[in-house]
Amino acid sequence: MIKTTLAALFALSLLTLAGCNTVAGAGQDVSNAGTDVHNAAERSK
Repeated sequence: MIKTTLAALFALSLLTLAGCNTVAGAGQDVSNAGTDVHNAAERSK
């Protein structure tokens, strides 16, 4: 019983960490896209 609980906690921890990493990466992608749009707008003035 304890081994199963520990295994479930470990798996949940890994999924949580992977989710945070994915959200951070998505935020960086959105930020880079915004920078590209801003730079394109500045060049077209």
